[in-house]
Amino acid sequence: MAEWITVGKADDIAEGDATAFDVNGQQIAVSRVEGTLHAFSDICTHRQCNLSLGGEIDGTTIECECHGSVFDMATGEVLEGPATEPIEVFGVSDEGGDLKIEA
Repeated sequence: MAEWITVGKADDIAEGDATAFDVNGQQIAVSRVEGTLHAFSDICTHRQCNLSLGGEIDGTTIECECHGSVFDMATGEVLEGPATEPIEVFGVSDEGGDLKIEA
């Protein structure tokens, strides 16, 4: 059963940015788009590059800077290769200012 883990303050996630957190040994990135938080695996499924480090966010998509794979941060879906496998997405919430990820 998944549990909600506090990883920081929700206000630390700026609009249009993504920040990665170590959650039980897994790198999970959190982004904020139009005020909505999204949590997803920070590791590109193509060549294991970190998406939050230099990944370009456009709406709810993030493009891996290594080889250009594009993922939907809300669903994990691959929108453009070379990646063929989706990234995992996670529940995320702002509870009284605390940033919580369901992992």
